[in-house]
Amino acid sequence: MAGKLTYQQAGVDTRKAAALVGDIKAHVARTQHSRKLMGAFGLFAACYDLSDYREPVIVTGCDGVGTKLEVLLKRDLLDIAGKDLVAMSVNDILTTGGDPLLFLDYIGIAALDEEKITRLIAGMCDYLEACNCILAGGETAEMPGIVPENVIELSGFCIGAAEKSMLIDPTTLAVGDVLVGYASDSIHANGWSLVRRVLDDFPGEVSEEELTAWLKPTRLYHDVTSDLKKSGVRPKAMAHITGGGLPENLERLFRGMGAELEIPKWEMPGADKLFRHVDAEDRFHTFNMGIGWVSIVDEADVAAALKAGPGGTVIGSMVSQEGVRVKVSGE
Repeated sequence: MAGKLTYQQAGVDTRKAAALVGDIKAHVARTQHSRKLMGAFGLFAACYDLSDYREPVIVTGCDGVGTKLEVLLKRDLLDIAGKDLVAMSVNDILTTGGDPLLFLDYIGIAALDEEKITRLIAGMCDYLEACNCILAGGETAEMPGIVPENVIELSGFCIGAAEKSMLIDPTTLAVGDVLVGYASDSIHANGWSLVRRVLDDFPGEVSEEELTAWLKPTRLYHDVTSDLKKSGVRPKAMAHITGGGLPENLERLFRGMGAELEIPKWEMPGADKLFRHVDAEDRFHTFNMGIGWVSIVDEADVAAALKAGPGGTVIGSMVSQEGVRVKVSGE
């Protein structure tokens, strides 16, 4: 009968979506080198063989890119959005001492755009390949009338595993343990609601070069955790510094103790312009302040911890007084 509607006329093209799975296979293949799925990519669910672990413990994480995504979309920086999406979940997995094994993404879009989605996935796979984590699948949802045009919804999910005996145990923390901080590459994917407010309220104040520096992708800290394992150092605790900054991300690890921190001045281009418009105390609870990762180690392990990844710096020690107090060197 004439005049019958199709799914495509309603705004959803399942054939184009099926073709996209084939188009991204080359990117997916980059994430399977020493680790591989059991079965083929593109099935209804992914399987991974854990028999290499003696006593495997599953660890999971879920995150997004936050309101940084709006700025990235406006500037067509989809590869960075893909990297941020991976790093925000993978770094959380790494804090447990676990290995990131599988990553899945959710992409919500008004109408399928193969070029944009492919660039997003390419960015994801750049980071997944770097940390030996498999892109195991995901969901690309066409949502006409729900997701506005020029908007993309993003969520990421990571599954990892650790030997039960090798899990990080923050209950072993003690007064005198040393906090080693590792540099962030940018503001990362937290605090952007405040950044966007500053950009809106003070237009033209931040240069193009400075904003480009602020938008660099969230750093992956797999190099730090890998080097610590190779050196035989097992931190007593590790923290990925995201929303809440150093105080709130560290305080969740402590029971009846605290830390006194002195961090280097953040040398990110334009940082002083940002802080000019931000409450002096609130900045510590919003941004990573140049320290995106913290490993807390026994004093005997400090030398090895300082060499992990590109290298860290001692930022403080555990004390008996509860709470985290942070100051910037020279202020």
